[in-house]
Amino acid sequence: MSSSPLDDIARHFCVSDIPGATIPSTRLSKVLDSIYLGRPLTAMSQDYLLEQKLTGLHQLATGQITYETYLAVATQARKEREQAAETERQIKEAARLAQEAEWEAKYKRQCEAAEAARIARESDPKYIAKMESQALRRKYRMEYIDQPLYLRMMDILKRIDSGNRLSDDDFVWLDTAAKMHFTEELRQAYHLREAEFFADEFRRTQGPRKAINASGHYRKCGRPEVALELLDSVPAGRLKDPKTKSAMCTTRGGVMRDLGRLNDARQLGEQGHELKPQDFRPCTLLGAVHMELDNFEEARDWYAKAEERGATERSIDAELRAIFQRADQAKREAIKAFLLAEDPNRYRWVNDKKYRNTWPPAPVVDW
Repeated sequence: MSSSPLDDIARHFCVSDIPGATIPSTRLSKVLDSIYLGRPLTAMSQDYLLEQKLTGLHQLATGQITYETYLAVATQARKEREQAAETERQIKEAARLAQEAEWEAKYKRQCEAAEAARIARESDPKYIAKMESQALRRKYRMEYIDQPLYLRMMDILKRIDSGNRLSDDDFVWLDTAAKMHFTEELRQAYHLREAEFFADEFRRTQGPRKAINASGHYRKCGRPEVALELLDSVPAGRLKDPKTKSAMCTTRGGVMRDLGRLNDARQLGEQGHELKPQDFRPCTLLGAVHMELDNFEEARDWYAKAEERGATERSIDAELRAIFQRADQAKREAIKAFLLAEDPNRYRWVNDKKYRNTWPPAPVVDW
C-alpha cells in the first residue's frame, strides 16, 4: 500500500511520530506542507512551531539552518520525543498496575470480609436452626406452616426425619387440625416408620398380625414389593384361626392389586371372604378389583356387601375416587357413566376437575 503525501512529508521532516503531522487539515500538517513547498510561513505559523517546541523546524522554515543541519537536529529531537513518550507510557502503565493491584487487594479484602461474615452467620445456632427448619420443610413439601401449628409441626418433622414413630395423638392431630399440612411426603414417611416398626415386631415375635400391619403400611408408602416379601416370610403354621387367615389373604390380595396382578388379587379376596364371610375387608378388596377389571356390576355388588358388613360409604367413595383418578381417559368415561347411572347425586364428584389428572396411590384398608 503506497504512503500518502502527508506521510512522506512528515517523514521528510522527521516528525511522523508527532500526532497531527499525518492527519489532513491539522494545523501542523498545513505548516509542514507550506515548508515542503517552499512557501513562507506567517508569523502565527512561526509562533505555532515555537509553541510546539519544534525549534529546528522553525529555524529551517526561517532559513536559519540548512536541511542537512536540520536532519541532525530533528533526528535527535525525535529520539528525545520517543524516549519521553516511552517514559510517559511506563509511568501510566505503572499507575495502571498499581490501580489494578489496589482494586484486587480491595476485592480480596471484601471477599475475606464476606466469607468471615458467612462463617460467623452459619456458625450462629439460630441460623443453623433456621436452615435445618427450611431443609425439613422443603423435604416434606411445606413451604408455609400456620403459626399456631408451627412448633408442634416442626417437632413432628424432626422426629419423623430422625426415624422415630409418631404417637397416635400426633397422627390424629395431623389428620384433623393440621390436615392441610399433612403432605403426601409426610404421610409416606409416617407409614414407612410404622411399617418398619411392625416389621421389626414381626421378626421379633413371628406374629402374623405384625406382618399384616407392616404390609399395610408398606403399601401406603408405595412399597408393595417389600410388603409381599414380608408376607412370604410368615410361616404357614402361624396362620391358625380363620380371622388371621382371612386377613392374610386380603392383605396379600391388596399387594397383588398394587402390583397389577388383578386376577391373583381377586382369587385371594374370594379366599378371604370364604374364611370370614361377615368381614367387610375382603368385600372392599373385591369391589376395587372388579372395578379395575371393568366388571362394574360385580364391583357394585361387592361394595354393597362391604357396606352391609360395616364399611363406611365415605371409605368406599374414597377408594372409587382413587380408582377414577388412576384410570386412563377411556376408562374414566366408562366409570363415570356407570356411577352416574347408579346414583348421580352420590357420585357427582366424577364431574369435578380436581379429580382429573392426578395419580395418588391406591387406598389401603387397615386391619
